[in-house]
Amino acid sequence: MKTSRRQICLAVALLATAFAGSAMAQAYPNKPITIVVAYPAGGDTDAMARLYADKLSQRLGQPVVVENRPGASGTIGTVHVAKAAPDGYTLLLAPSTFSIAQFVLKTSAASSYDVLRGFVPVVQTSVQPLFVATSQASGIKDLAGLTTQARKSELTYASPGSGSPMHILGEMFNKAAGVKLAHVPYKGVAPAVNDLIGGHVPATFMTWGPIAPYAGTKANVLAVADAQRSPLAPNVPTLAELGVKNVEMTAWQGLFGPKGMSAETVKLLNTHLNEILKMPEVATKMATFGALPAGGDAARLEKTNAADYERFGKLIKDLGIQAE
Repeated sequence: MKTSRRQICLAVALLATAFAGSAMAQAYPNKPITIVVAYPAGGDTDAMARLYADKLSQRLGQPVVVENRPGASGTIGTVHVAKAAPDGYTLLLAPSTFSIAQFVLKTSAASSYDVLRGFVPVVQTSVQPLFVATSQASGIKDLAGLTTQARKSELTYASPGSGSPMHILGEMFNKAAGVKLAHVPYKGVAPAVNDLIGGHVPATFMTWGPIAPYAGTKANVLAVADAQRSPLAPNVPTLAELGVKNVEMTAWQGLFGPKGMSAETVKLLNTHLNEILKMPEVATKMATFGALPAGGDAARLEKTNAADYERFGKLIKDLGIQAE
């Protein structure tokens, strides 16, 4: 059978294209990678993004930089990544607010991306237990004291912002405990904790890192909102142990890429980050932010995100939570 010159040229071209595609895939990354944090510099998500970026840069041989794009409860930075090229060079490190922001915010930015199908999950980097704490100035030393005082007089609680996991936890606690602590939203963790230890607000629902330095001195840590006690604070009982049932909530963080990012790129990043999360120095540093390493395959993050989207979407509607 004779082969025409045109057929030969076509075969050579196809082989060259396949080889070039394979070489390009193997070459990733061949330029700097950007991890977008949709919140201001200085917070937990930002700090951990910089920790991972440093380790990734060493392993990949390319600069990995963190870019802060704050605004609208994280939706500004999230939209930026959703619209980025799916080439693995623009990623998003998001806290669990990612799953719930759209239920709380009624803005064009919040409605312009698909939480479940608009991104490619890469890896769940951490979990962050949430705690109930009071200021020493309040005189409230245990959970029974908090509920008793709340029934006698108007009390408030601080959160890092409306619609945050801490806000949702506060309203879940109100319903389960039969009290009405009034929500005081702050613009971030730092001002909320500052007002707690300053005695300006009597209670808060917060991750461990920001309140740990003041535990037992300027703040009383009353309970953890998890199914079991946290290794970060093993002496702190769970809410269920103290009689407040079915109030469990854990914050988390995860790395996402734009929709369409290749499976090969996801696998490479997932493998490196799983190894980074196993480093003792990384786990030690994460603990200072009240976080525990998570890891696992990309499907774990996908399931976590979907479960929170379904569960908290319903809770936010039932509890009437909205941006203030």
